[in-house]
Amino acid sequence: MEKATLNIPNISCGHCVNRVKNALSELDGVSAVDGNPETKDVSVDYDAPATIERIREVLKEIDYPAA
Repeated sequence: MEKATLNIPNISCGHCVNRVKNALSELDGVSAVDGNPETKDVSVDYDAPATIERIREVLKEIDYPAA
Protein backbone atom coordinates (compact mmCIF):
# COMPACT_ATOMS: atom_id res chain seq x y z
CA MET A 1 0.00 0.00 0.00
CA GLU A 2 1.33 3.39 -0.97
CA LYS A 3 0.17 6.69 0.45
CA ALA A 4 0.54 10.11 -1.15
CA THR A 5 -0.40 13.55 0.12
CA LEU A 6 -0.96 16.09 -2.62
CA ASN A 7 -1.54 19.82 -2.34
CA ILE A 8 -4.34 20.97 -4.65
CA PRO A 9 -4.58 24.80 -4.71
CA ASN A 10 -7.99 24.80 -6.45
CA ILE A 11 -9.72 23.17 -3.46
CA SER A 12 -11.79 25.76 -1.62
CA CYS A 13 -14.67 23.84 0.01
CA GLY A 14 -16.14 20.48 0.90
CA HIS A 15 -17.74 20.21 -2.54
CA CYS A 16 -14.29 20.41 -4.13
CA VAL A 17 -13.00 17.68 -1.82
CA ASN A 18 -15.98 15.47 -2.73
CA ARG A 19 -15.33 16.00 -6.45
CA VAL A 20 -11.72 14.90 -5.98
CA LYS A 21 -12.72 11.93 -3.78
CA ASN A 22 -15.31 10.72 -6.29
CA ALA A 23 -12.95 10.97 -9.26
CA LEU A 24 -10.00 9.27 -7.56
CA SER A 25 -12.15 6.56 -5.97
CA GLU A 26 -13.08 5.37 -9.46
CA LEU A 27 -9.46 4.42 -10.18
CA ASP A 28 -8.63 0.74 -9.78
CA GLY A 29 -6.24 0.36 -6.87
CA VAL A 30 -7.30 3.47 -4.94
CA SER A 31 -8.59 2.36 -1.54
CA ALA A 32 -9.00 5.65 0.36
CA VAL A 33 -9.13 9.36 -0.37
CA ASP A 34 -9.36 12.07 2.27
CA GLY A 35 -9.15 15.82 1.87
CA ASN A 36 -9.00 19.03 3.86
CA PRO A 37 -10.24 22.23 2.20
CA GLU A 38 -8.46 24.41 4.78
CA THR A 39 -4.98 23.03 4.04
CA LYS A 40 -5.87 22.14 0.43
CA ASP A 41 -4.29 18.70 0.96
CA VAL A 42 -5.62 15.36 -0.25
CA SER A 43 -4.24 12.03 0.92
CA VAL A 44 -4.60 8.96 -1.27
CA ASP A 45 -4.00 5.31 -0.35
CA TYR A 46 -3.40 3.15 -3.41
CA ASP A 47 -1.91 -0.02 -4.83
CA ALA A 48 -1.23 -1.18 -8.38
CA PRO A 49 -2.59 -0.70 -10.95
CA ALA A 50 -3.00 2.89 -9.66
CA THR A 51 0.12 5.06 -9.85
CA ILE A 52 0.91 8.54 -8.61
CA GLU A 53 1.25 9.60 -12.24
CA ARG A 54 -2.27 8.37 -13.06
CA ILE A 55 -3.66 10.04 -9.93
CA ARG A 56 -2.09 13.33 -11.02
CA GLU A 57 -3.53 12.88 -14.55
CA VAL A 58 -7.05 12.39 -13.19
CA LEU A 59 -6.71 15.47 -10.98
CA LYS A 60 -5.63 17.51 -14.00
CA GLU A 61 -8.53 16.12 -16.08
CA ILE A 62 -11.08 17.32 -13.49
CA ASP A 63 -9.44 20.76 -13.16
CA TYR A 64 -7.92 20.11 -9.74
CA PRO A 65 -4.24 19.76 -10.64
CA ALA A 66 -1.83 18.97 -7.81
CA ALA A 67 0.89 21.52 -7.10
